[in-house]
Amino acid sequence: MIRVPVSSSSRGAARGIWRARLKASLLASAAVLVLIGGTGTYGRPALAQAEETNALKSGLESLAPKNDEAPEMFVEADELIYNFNGDTVSAVGNVHIYYGGYTLQADKVTLDRKAGRMRASGGARLIEPTGNVVEAEAIDLSDDFRDGFVRSLRVLSTQRTVFAAESATRTEGETTVFEKGVYTACGSCADDPSRPPTWQIKAKRIIHKESEKMVYYDNARLEFWGVPVAYLPFLSHPDPTVKRKSGLLAPAYVFSDELGVGVSVPYHWVLGPDKDVTFTATPLTRQGLLGQVEWRQRLMDGAYSISAAGIKQSEPGAFFGTSGDRSYRGSIRSKGEFYINPRWKWGWDATLLSDRAFLKDYKRDGDNDDEAISTVYLTGLGDRNYFDLRAYRFDVFQEQGSGKSGSIAPAGSFSPQWRNFQAKQPIVHPVLDYSAIFGDPVAGGELSFDFNLTSLTRDETDAFGIKKNGAVLTRFRGVEGTFTRTTVEATWRRQFIDPIGQVITPFASVKGDAFFLSSIDNRVTAYTGRTALVNPNVEPFAEDGVYGRFMPSIGLEYRYPFISSHNWGSQVFEPIMQVVARPNETDIGKLPNEDAQSLVFDDTTLFSTDKFSGFDRTEGGTRANVGFQYKVQANDGGFISALIGQSFHLAGRNSFNTPDILNATADSGLQDDHSDYVARLYMDTNKGLLIGTRARFDNVTFEPSRVEAQAIMARGPFLGSFTYAFLDAQPELGIPSEREEVQAAASARLSESWRVFGTLRYDIRNGSTVSDGLGLAYDDESFSVSLAFSEDRSRFDGDPTDRTIFFRLGLRTLGDTQLSTNTLN
Repeated sequence: MIRVPVSSSSRGAARGIWRARLKASLLASAAVLVLIGGTGTYGRPALAQAEETNALKSGLESLAPKNDEAPEMFVEADELIYNFNGDTVSAVGNVHIYYGGYTLQADKVTLDRKAGRMRASGGARLIEPTGNVVEAEAIDLSDDFRDGFVRSLRVLSTQRTVFAAESATRTEGETTVFEKGVYTACGSCADDPSRPPTWQIKAKRIIHKESEKMVYYDNARLEFWGVPVAYLPFLSHPDPTVKRKSGLLAPAYVFSDELGVGVSVPYHWVLGPDKDVTFTATPLTRQGLLGQVEWRQRLMDGAYSISAAGIKQSEPGAFFGTSGDRSYRGSIRSKGEFYINPRWKWGWDATLLSDRAFLKDYKRDGDNDDEAISTVYLTGLGDRNYFDLRAYRFDVFQEQGSGKSGSIAPAGSFSPQWRNFQAKQPIVHPVLDYSAIFGDPVAGGELSFDFNLTSLTRDETDAFGIKKNGAVLTRFRGVEGTFTRTTVEATWRRQFIDPIGQVITPFASVKGDAFFLSSIDNRVTAYTGRTALVNPNVEPFAEDGVYGRFMPSIGLEYRYPFISSHNWGSQVFEPIMQVVARPNETDIGKLPNEDAQSLVFDDTTLFSTDKFSGFDRTEGGTRANVGFQYKVQANDGGFISALIGQSFHLAGRNSFNTPDILNATADSGLQDDHSDYVARLYMDTNKGLLIGTRARFDNVTFEPSRVEAQAIMARGPFLGSFTYAFLDAQPELGIPSEREEVQAAASARLSESWRVFGTLRYDIRNGSTVSDGLGLAYDDESFSVSLAFSEDRSRFDGDPTDRTIFFRLGLRTLGDTQLSTNTLN
């Protein structure tokens, strides 16, 4: 026997020798290694020494690759022992062997030359090329690491999953059989083996086939916290490395009054690395079989998907009086997005429905309960410019009512009513936005350019009536016919800061609009078949033709921030004044208003030079906007920001006191020469509490006309939000009484994994709960489960109540399943 110890003084030199390719040309250094060890000849004759040295070289050579194309093998160890009689070579002490991406670590590794096997013991640890780690009492491997046998092992994958077994055998370099095996996705169990997993699968035998990337179980049982809950004679699933695999997915369960009881069984079919398709069958006890299919494909420059669903209802009468009372129902949806180059992309999102209630009745993940917006678009984004071209179609899901919200049309009349309802929705063909900022200064300032083209067609006028002083006034969200508008605007501004810190910003703009009207309905006296009176302040619609509008403006903004520094932080006091002069707005009430209906006057629009939300209206006259802003910044990161201000109409025609076809400016707070007051307060304590509020107050009584307030708190195990909203009556817009409500949501973590959550929406004015919900959830690194109950009374104004129970169960790496129920009471 030859023993070659490596002392501390010579270990570096010895390892330097062994960290080389173990081929015959380098193994001649073995004799030098013996001399480095300083162990002498052990009293053997010179001939015996030579024989044993040659034997050592031969034994070490057997560790090396068998041909020039094989991977290199590197060995590090404290000591090498060659057993002449047993024909074995052993590396002892801090052994590290590197071969073909594998790393073998152990206290001792012995090569049996005759058997061609390598045995590692004493804290054996094998790191595979994939990053998986095998820990065991002992590892028996073939000399090329291809096959092996392991006792008392754990396999820790890079996906933080764990296989454990009494023993395991690896054959053909790709099949591993775990005897009396255990599998879990508990990642922390890899770091702390004493920690019991939340769930685990125990089986008589677990077979992992790397070529198939599948894991098979023989006589398996599923355990939670060590308690068996299910026996599974046969079970298989993709291994943790698989992102996409053909096969059955986890089922989902459905229950509702109209649908009955059902279970969705999806099958996922991978057609290639770039495409797949999912088929889902959902048998429903009351309505029959719902079929769904979704195709997904990724191309070199983008991706697209097509999904479809359909059913022949067994009991259409379950949806009596709604658009769902029909035999055949279904939907088709397609989405896609493709990049032309790094700056340009195009895409689409299109939905086709048999009836507007299908997606609401047969809810699917990702579906919006209120509307489906179909669009096709082309977008470009540069350093200083932006281009966006889109076309739209809107499908609304609400049932057509004849009285209060949610009331249903008479039986058999929903189809024509739906057609009329959809006819009020515009087809936008298209809307084009382009904006650019010139790179070089113009007259020392910044020059920007904006362009908008909007063209749409509506088949039927969307009108509603307002009762005022015993008369019915007609308001219009949109009029039938084709409407096209082109807007071009150029804006210049330049900022000056004087030596004492005053900030003066002069600005100027010029905007031109061209309107093209075709088949516009100018008969404004019809409201849903009833005779209605027209507000005399609303001028008759313009006839078909081309109309122009021109609006130049010039203005000045002044700011003077005062800064006060303290040892605890700083304060900033900033008065702000803005004056904008321009001529009167023309053709108010004669032209359709499609994109300027949502006028909200608050702190965000106080210093907007044009406070309308779109291009169809443009602000005219001379106006001054005045405000005061205050900021506090603390050294610990907390801050407070506050603003209060008012707008004054100085000269010309007040655009906000002249109604258009919708009269969206009514009660806006800007209709008087002295506007309402607007204010904002925002506070961030930097300690888990944020408070924000904005409000509008009457310019005479200072009573609130609009209030929004929200508080968000994240402190320890608690996360919650509280929202308060108040809106004064706006009879000119069909809001006859005040609205006031609160919403609250909270989640409290009861322990590291358990949490309880809930929501509440309460109508203060009517003294009723609009919606509420309560749930309990458990989440850890390998398992999640939640149970939630919710009630919603908003769909039918409180009667009946839409109740939903939702249950979800998820096992990491195995899949999720869910069960939902829906009832009306």
